[in-house]
Amino acid sequence: MILLDIKNLTLEIESNGVLVKALDKASLILEEGEIRALVGESGSGKSLIVKAISGALPPQWIVTADRMTWRGQNLLTMTRAERRKIMRRDIAVVFQDPVAALDPSATLQEQLTESIPEEFVAGTWFWQKRRSRLDIAHSLLHKVGIKDTEYCMAHYAHELPVDICQKFMIAMALVSQPTVLIADDPTRGMETNTKRQILSLFKNLNKTRDLSILFVSHDLVAISSMADTMTVLYCGQTVEDGPFQSVRKKPFHPYTKALMDSAPSFSPDLQPKSALIALGGTIPTLQHLPIGCRLGPRCPRAQKKCVETPVSRKINQHTYRCHFPMHLDDKGIL
Repeated sequence: MILLDIKNLTLEIESNGVLVKALDKASLILEEGEIRALVGESGSGKSLIVKAISGALPPQWIVTADRMTWRGQNLLTMTRAERRKIMRRDIAVVFQDPVAALDPSATLQEQLTESIPEEFVAGTWFWQKRRSRLDIAHSLLHKVGIKDTEYCMAHYAHELPVDICQKFMIAMALVSQPTVLIADDPTRGMETNTKRQILSLFKNLNKTRDLSILFVSHDLVAISSMADTMTVLYCGQTVEDGPFQSVRKKPFHPYTKALMDSAPSFSPDLQPKSALIALGGTIPTLQHLPIGCRLGPRCPRAQKKCVETPVSRKINQHTYRCHFPMHLDDKGIL
């Protein structure tokens, strides 16, 4: 069953009196029980998609889409109350900057216990409910790897390390037992052991609770250990989409190939002081976007036709947007 269905999402922002497209026909689908990776370098628009889904974009920004639905309901035509209801129970988001996302005027205990839905709280009298809320809070913090829960909950966000705040944000996201978890680079800045613990938690939740996860990250090594499918973004455009192993073994788009090649290699055959593989140039600014395919000025396979915007093509479950795809002949045959 399809939970999130986004087709041709476009986000326009006014800059110096001119509308620029921060997102240009971005598309993705998240199904029940699926872990989908959303990847791309900084500035590609990953966090903007997360904010568009959660309704956290400024009202003056123009959002349009052919389709943007949650369980068949149109998110763009919903009232704010309807959108809040979905975000309260069905969709949970772990944002990129945990310290900025948390309330600086309340302790972590106050924030976590307040976010626990009433139906999960046991007891009749207020002290029984308070005890129940604290027990749930301690249990959640233990699950995400916070050992000293008393110390953590007694402090404010700015008094704790960033990795502890990130784990706390994950606990807050899980408190309502959501259907979908959107994790916007949740392991950034964490040490290896902590990162492994968080990724293991996500995989266990996916299997035991049938939790669907949209995992947004730069860490291709982390993604490879858990993702079922992958959507690749470049400069606000979806350039490739499909089953993770299919995209990894035979990427059709040159940007996806460059992204995969840039991941750290642990091969024993790797020669000392080997040159790092990187795509030439930098991602363009929104005010100076190239015509047609946005990768064109950096693409090693670019030709004259690339000044035209490529259409989406599909082979089996593998979708790509490129005039001159890799691993295919001129007739589009593998």
